[in-house]
This record gives sequence, structure tokens and C-alpha cells, in this order.
Amino acid sequence: MFTSEFFLSLLITAVPAYLLGSVNFALVVSKLYANDDIRRHGSGNAGMTNILRTYGKLPAFYTALGDFFKGVAAVFFGRYIFNLFGFTAFDGAYIGGIFVLLGHLFPVYFKFKGGKGVLTSFGALLVINPIAFCIIAAICIPLVFIIKIVSLVSIIGAFLFPVLTYAMLALKGRPAIIDTGFAALFCLIIVFMHRQNIKRLLNGTEHKFGQPKNK
Repeated sequence: MFTSEFFLSLLITAVPAYLLGSVNFALVVSKLYANDDIRRHGSGNAGMTNILRTYGKLPAFYTALGDFFKGVAAVFFGRYIFNLFGFTAFDGAYIGGIFVLLGHLFPVYFKFKGGKGVLTSFGALLVINPIAFCIIAAICIPLVFIIKIVSLVSIIGAFLFPVLTYAMLALKGRPAIIDTGFAALFCLIIVFMHRQNIKRLLNGTEHKFGQPKNK
């Protein structure tokens, strides 16, 4: 499997996916909308939630749209490249998804300081496993309005990804190790990027959705 063609397909997938991921739409929107850097405000995170708190709904919508669909695009691209070289399209999908996520977290265009990757991950998930995406969305979207803590809902969604991946493949009687491993990697990255949020959750100081900003 690990031939020169495989590594070439990996390279052709990984580099563009990473560069696409590096286009952080929270940073782009804050620059275009307010000639500003969102990382100077609120939580300091270059993500949709901080954009919403700082600039409002419309900039947050554009941020969400961009970050979500770059995840979609990278996975489609990875599937196409791996299929073109005669390899399993699913491998390419996961490679595209992982590297677009890494680009979002550590963007080369923005001094390697990006967001937490939730929307980009879920964009990738939509293509990788549409059924799991729908289940997670059906659970997490209402949860945002019930518990009003976006970071906690994001972590819950991240944990559901490998659980659902394993369960769905096991029910079909298919090998689940590789797919579950990739899904677990997504989960671990998301949880790691939320480590400060986890500390605030544990001490009861995490920001709630709809809560007024601290002045």
C-alpha cells in the first residue's frame, strides 16, 4: 500500500488541504468587516462564536459558511485525488479532513494561530459520514439552546463522532479500526483545542450562549 504513488497522492491531498484550512474565515471576516483581528477580542479565539459575540450575526454567518465549506471541499478533493491514483477514496477523505483541520488550527497565513476547528471538522464530517453528521447535528443543535455552552456542545459532538463511526460499521459487520481511529483523531484534536474551555467548565466560569459580553 505504501508505495511512491500512495505518498504522492498523500502529498497532493495534504498540502492543498492544509493551505485551504489556513484561510481562517474568522480572521478574514474581522479584517474585511472591521479592519481588525478577532484574536484581540473576547476569548481570543479565531472562530465563529467569538465573531458572533464581537461583531454580530451577519459576520458570524459568513464565518460559519466559510469555515464549514472549506472542510467539505478538502474532503471531496482528497477523495478525488486518492481515487485518481487508484487508492481507497475514504483514505483520501480522512487525509483531506485532517489536514484542512490542521490548517485551520495552525494557519500559515496568520502566524500559526487559528481557531478550534469545530465548524471545519463538521464540514468534513458531512462528506465523510453524512448519517453521523445528521445524528450529531440533531443532538447538538438543540443542546446549544438548552445548555447554552457552545464549547461543551462542541466537545460532546466531537466524542460522538468516533462512537457513531464504530457503532455504524460494527452494525454492518465491517472492519472499524481505521475509520474509528481517524474519527478518534478528529475528536482528540478538538478536545485538545478546547483545553482552556474545559478548565473554565470545571470551575464554572465558561461563557454561555446569549450571555452579555464582559466589558
